[in-house]
Amino acid sequence: MLMRVITGTARGRRLLTPDGADTVRPTSEKVKEAIFSAIQFDIEGRRVLDLFAGSGQLGIEALSRGAASAVFVDSSGTSLGIVKKNLEITGFSEKATVINGDYSAFLLRCDKQFDIVFLDPPYKSGFLPDALAKVSPHLSDYGFVFCEHPTGAVLPDTVSGLKIRRTYKFGTVSVTMYIKDVTDDE
Repeated sequence: MLMRVITGTARGRRLLTPDGADTVRPTSEKVKEAIFSAIQFDIEGRRVLDLFAGSGQLGIEALSRGAASAVFVDSSGTSLGIVKKNLEITGFSEKATVINGDYSAFLLRCDKQFDIVFLDPPYKSGFLPDALAKVSPHLSDYGFVFCEHPTGAVLPDTVSGLKIRRTYKFGTVSVTMYIKDVTDDE
């Protein structure tokens, strides 16, 4: 699948993807465009976490659109090699941190806050509910979490202080946006 940066300072740059459909399932341009259209005015200067990074295309798109920094986490050394090459291609290596490791271990030891989080684990892994719960303490009060998942998968309305803001459907793929539930119960 041909991937490219849609807009911003790296617009049009082609991105590499690991070989083999079992390795990485790249986010389609249509889905990526919808995600970034939803937050187009909320990217500049933000801190991004691309968990289950794959090729890194979502975090790289955010950097291209003005995000201040991005952390890319994946347990696959092959995927992270591709992320590093894509960061070089786009010129964003200086704004990025690439971490080889398990998402759960990373989140347990992480002491950073993020404004935009992308969660796109392998669909059959079952990691999404756990990752959502564990990422919540690391989301800034006005941040966003985007979860890519198969259409028809049931995600909780609320989880660990997060609530669904909207779900976008694209045939067999859906993206659910979570935000912090900052409602005052008093």
